[in-house]
Amino acid sequence: MTITYDCTEDTGREVGLSSAAGALRAGRLVVTPTDTLYGIAADAFDPDAVTLLLSAKRRGPDMPVPVLVGSWETIDGLVVSTPAIARDLIRAFWPGGLSLIVHQAPSLNWNLGQTRGTVMLRMPLHPVAIELLREVGPLAVSSANVSGQPPATTVAQAREQLGDSVAVYLDGGPCAVGEPSTIVDLTGPAPRIVREGAVSAERVGEVLGTDPATLRG
Repeated sequence: MTITYDCTEDTGREVGLSSAAGALRAGRLVVTPTDTLYGIAADAFDPDAVTLLLSAKRRGPDMPVPVLVGSWETIDGLVVSTPAIARDLIRAFWPGGLSLIVHQAPSLNWNLGQTRGTVMLRMPLHPVAIELLREVGPLAVSSANVSGQPPATTVAQAREQLGDSVAVYLDGGPCAVGEPSTIVDLTGPAPRIVREGAVSAERVGEVLGTDPATLRG
């Protein structure tokens, strides 16, 4: 059974978050609002749940699932080490619309797809998402749409595409940003923007002291 909770008012938010946390711990899927787009979420440490997420999106493991975290400190337990430039970007843009690709800690017991030892991390700027993350821990989260279809900026758009494959939908109203996060890859010899979205290359370059054109290259 699929349920949608109105998280724009206190009662629905409290009940919805409790129901969503229970669903995630049981290996089911949840749709949550974020600042950028609606996301479909699974327990990051439950490989079967991540497989369900990929199935709901009709996509394969060749496109690994990103991970959302509920605090700056969480990243330290998920990576080999946190580079100084990563900390600079985290201080400037988290919570917010910037995702970082870093080398994951080899001891982690998860399967997010064909990551080649890396993980993409972000802390979203949305109270519902943050509360959920702080309740259940890191979540594997991808945009709440069928692969190849337009991303969802409302819960209705997400439900239209994903239907009963999701146990709980959390309705936080329309997303404030309405475009995907900017992705910065920090695993190479120099930072590189893989996708420019909610945070401009100019803003990233200003923090890093790097020419935006170099980041885009």
